[in-house]
Amino acid sequence: MSFPLLTATAALPAIGAIATAAVPAARRTTAKWLALLFSLATLVLAGIALARFEPGGARYQLTESHAWIKDFGVRYELGVDGIGLALMALTALLIPFVILAGWHDADPLETKSSRWRPTQGFFALILMVEAMVILSFEATDVFLFYILFEAMLIPMYFLIGGFGDRAHTGSDENAAAQRSYAAVKFLLYNLVGGLIMLAAVIGLYVVAGTFSLSEIAEARASGSLSMATSTERWLFLGFFFAFAVKAPLWPLHTWLPNAMGEATSPVAVLITAVVDKVGTFAMLRFCLQLFPEASKWATPVIVVLALISIVYGALLAVGQRDIKRLIAYASISHFGFIILGIFAMTSQGQSGATLYMVNHGISTAALMLVAGFLITRRGSRLIADYGGVQKVAPVLAGTFLIGGLATLSLPGLAPFVSEFLVLVGTFSAYPAAGIVATTGIVLAALYVLVLYQRTMTGPVKAEVQGMADLKVRELVVVLPLIALLLFLGVYPKPLTEIVNPAVQHTMSDVQKKDPQPEVEAAK
Repeated sequence: MSFPLLTATAALPAIGAIATAAVPAARRTTAKWLALLFSLATLVLAGIALARFEPGGARYQLTESHAWIKDFGVRYELGVDGIGLALMALTALLIPFVILAGWHDADPLETKSSRWRPTQGFFALILMVEAMVILSFEATDVFLFYILFEAMLIPMYFLIGGFGDRAHTGSDENAAAQRSYAAVKFLLYNLVGGLIMLAAVIGLYVVAGTFSLSEIAEARASGSLSMATSTERWLFLGFFFAFAVKAPLWPLHTWLPNAMGEATSPVAVLITAVVDKVGTFAMLRFCLQLFPEASKWATPVIVVLALISIVYGALLAVGQRDIKRLIAYASISHFGFIILGIFAMTSQGQSGATLYMVNHGISTAALMLVAGFLITRRGSRLIADYGGVQKVAPVLAGTFLIGGLATLSLPGLAPFVSEFLVLVGTFSAYPAAGIVATTGIVLAALYVLVLYQRTMTGPVKAEVQGMADLKVRELVVVLPLIALLLFLGVYPKPLTEIVNPAVQHTMSDVQKKDPQPEVEAAK
């Protein structure tokens, strides 16, 4: 029996979460190092999975399959294609930086009872989220995926509501109320989506008699499984609604600015760079693969919703006064690009969407974490409270600029490649949608450069006069992310080689081919 690499990659952070939570209350530093070591070990296992994956091989590789709930046909089935593997690697990569960036975020402000261990709980919850997200990228049983899809909400709820951002302009009571509101809103939105998805999951089992993706695919190929058009569309809508909430897609997005604004910066990265990717990933793996005809039927409406997300998110980002909420609305715009690429139903669009998931995770992590370092120093999230930072903290300002330029998809940085592919794929299928989507690029340049100008340039405000530059730990967090943005910006081939075969399988699922360019005959 071969080594269960995928199970080990997900189990290791779960074990780390238990071990971290068990550390005695007085040994907070030990808990931090233990969490970091487990996250690094998980990254090593993800690297081994990358090395063992064969891009030209079977669709799902490193597979595992075991009986679980026999009476209901539920199996513990795992497998990764290029898309799932890329996102699994992204998650494993970002978590060590999230832990390092949040090194002091859960330290108590005053002496607490020995029974209350916020530091251990904070890092244990991060590792638990990592375990569930990684396993969701690996699950090829629909019911197993659903359980993980819902279960990850619990640790995220406590991370948002219990470990909120300390840079709050109001009283402590008001800050606690805002955190509680953001956490409950996050939970309720996603729970409603999950409950609707549960009904669709049960409906799928009634129709197909199994939760296994591979068995459903075989039944479709052999012709032994056929769904009535109306049934397929209703099931598709049940799945898509849950994924659109998680993604988040307009108009189901309103929980994200609250959650990211009230969470600590590392947890905000966990939300938008890791957890939200489960929604867009699931659109590719489940919506398109299980319900190809319904996906094509819903495409025009979804393309319109994606365009609204792009423009709406960017416009609201321009008008924000809060740094973290600006980044949150920018992410809504970026998720619009990802969903647009998925439902353009072209290989360029879907390859670009997958690359966008990875590159957006890296660029948003870089920008948000540097913003967190900035906010911690000043104690305020308001843009108006800054000015002239580049004169007193040039390294902080420089890394903030690079993160911002990656967010606006500057050529030479990783997000440019993915955004370009999404637009090319969209133009070839829906030219009008491609034209509208380009307005998001213009608005991105506006909100990023205005943010930089107002916080980093101009006269040095008295409140930032003595601001310290980035420390060694903070540089260890930021510099590798910037290096990745530069590397993947000029050489995306390692990612495209892994992703493209999986995209071709998805295109085959929906029986779509790339539009051929019209060439006039020579006279």
